[in-house]
Amino acid sequence: MGNIQHDAVVERIEGDKVIVRVEKRGACAGCHAKGICGESGSERIIEVRTPYASEFKTGDKVVVALLKPSMGMTSVVWGYLLPLIVLVAILFGCKSLGVEDGPSALASIVAVALYYVGIYFTRKIFERKIEFTIFKEF
Repeated sequence: MGNIQHDAVVERIEGDKVIVRVEKRGACAGCHAKGICGESGSERIIEVRTPYASEFKTGDKVVVALLKPSMGMTSVVWGYLLPLIVLVAILFGCKSLGVEDGPSALASIVAVALYYVGIYFTRKIFERKIEFTIFKEF
């Protein structure tokens, strides 16, 4: 399995961070699954920590990649799989307790929302675990 890579342009440099804008991909425009994979074709800003930040300058064309291919799967598990498990578990848990459909569905949605709020507040942990690398495009 290869690395997940994206072409990007350096927006600015802040100390040891290179802030890049990931460019739109033409291949995503016609893809029917673009909403599922999270690559909707819109531009994104990514911060990449590197000791070589001073070697980059605003406007450089670069490639941003996950440091390890397993980090992509980790992101999928935390971002998509675990929330699905929470949703289904709460839904079926409520139903097994005899709760009606509407309140069961609402409880499931609230549980997933709380899950994502928890992810948001612990994002610093994920930032340390999911690392990007950056290199100049040749």
